[in-house]
Amino acid sequence: MRLKFHCQNRIGILRDIVAHFADYGVNVAHGEVGGDHGNTIYLHLPQLLNAQLASLKPTLETIPGVFGVKRVSLMPSERRHLELDALLSSLSEPVMSIDMEGRVVAANRAAGQMLGVRVDEVPGLSLDRYLPDLDLPDLIRRNNARVNGLRLKLKGATYLADIAPLHRERHDDVASLAGAVVTLHRADRIGERIYQVQRQELRGFEAIFQSSPRLATLIREARRMAPLDAPLLIEGETGTGKELLARACHLASARGQAPFMALNCAGLPESMAETELFGYASGAFEGARPEGKLGLLELTAGGTIFLDEVGEMSPRLQVKLLRFLQDGGFRRVGSDEETYLDVRVICATQQDLPSLCAEGRFRQDLYHRLNVLSVQVPPLRDCLDGIEELAAHFLDRAARQIGCPLPELSPAALTRLSSYHWPGNVRQLENVLFQAVSLCEGSTIDPAHLRLPEVGQGPGLTGVDLEGSLGEIMGDVEKRVLAALYPEHPSSRQLARRLGVSHTTIANKLKRHGIGDEAE
Repeated sequence: MRLKFHCQNRIGILRDIVAHFADYGVNVAHGEVGGDHGNTIYLHLPQLLNAQLASLKPTLETIPGVFGVKRVSLMPSERRHLELDALLSSLSEPVMSIDMEGRVVAANRAAGQMLGVRVDEVPGLSLDRYLPDLDLPDLIRRNNARVNGLRLKLKGATYLADIAPLHRERHDDVASLAGAVVTLHRADRIGERIYQVQRQELRGFEAIFQSSPRLATLIREARRMAPLDAPLLIEGETGTGKELLARACHLASARGQAPFMALNCAGLPESMAETELFGYASGAFEGARPEGKLGLLELTAGGTIFLDEVGEMSPRLQVKLLRFLQDGGFRRVGSDEETYLDVRVICATQQDLPSLCAEGRFRQDLYHRLNVLSVQVPPLRDCLDGIEELAAHFLDRAARQIGCPLPELSPAALTRLSSYHWPGNVRQLENVLFQAVSLCEGSTIDPAHLRLPEVGQGPGLTGVDLEGSLGEIMGDVEKRVLAALYPEHPSSRQLARRLGVSHTTIANKLKRHGIGDEAE
């Protein structure tokens, strides 16, 4: 059990508190002093029982200078350790802290994988055995300043190392050096890293490409809702960019500088989803960490939690989420202590939540709690009027990432994109164009470069623009048919044979619709 004493900062108060536990025969395993003015004392008492605390608490609160006693789930040092562990685990690049002897003091999981050992085996390893030609401590002493992009070979791979010196005191002289933090970047992935940096240059709503009037309308609505400190429900098909919109809303709110955490509720077992979201207490279950684990809600305190595919959430988690939305409180798994947090909840779903409520698979009261503010992200097939600009944007992004000249999109390829039904929406379009750029050996993307699987075809008239006269509608359908078949029959004669009409008829139609060589 861990106790927190709010008390006066006076000489002997710790002795007076501990004496009562000694008289009661309870061992104090660990203690810490905190608070802005040393006015908080934390004690870890592993053998203390609830009944014993109930008996001792009135006596403890009569100690001069003690203002209150309460249970807590973590000691301050334990919480710092958990937060640091969560931060290091979230980094995909190997990160190590080394001392001035070149030994590893701490490292993340990526560093352990790089060195070929378990993460708990990394501390104490000497980097000399991996870097025989480089004396890192000497390098740190000689520079005594941050080193960026140092090229080195480790375990057969080439890395660029960023080295930040650590000092024991505020002075930054060589005598106070305690070691350094080393971050390694794979040299063969630097192009991808630069691309990711470029991708983050535009943040928030500026990162969402608004080529279609429908998308522009969506962004206007979302901009108005973003600053409102209320739950937001984002509805839309897979691949439409719901998480991107949620991040934009977070950045445009007063919480924009606080954490943003995401959890996909689909595919996670109930127990795992519960511990990921709410965390667990010490000894909550077999195999649990001795110090427990912070959930995403606690790591997001003051910020925004994004729950993707909330319609897949289990009934038990729906109850806990509803409770949190009502009063901001929850209990970690295996704990009877209430935790209260200020976190904004943004949810996303591609399911029809009212239908799930009618079927009894989603709580009606939770749906109304989540649906305070809502936006509907349109599918790509309803925004095809902006696909040319969107395709140009993705081609530029793919060319930068691959490191090749920017190809242009042929009219036939554009027609092919415009006539496709896009079951995977914007995400599928980006992936298809990335693959097309990687396949293209020349300067032009042709229909043959577009790998578009004919799956998930929408029924009936999905994707057909029904505005205008019958002739205009039929002309649009005709254009889609010709654009879909032309890559397989790339000449007017071949296509004429396929459709059973004259070569002249097909040639005129291809020219009129701007498809293939006949359009030139």
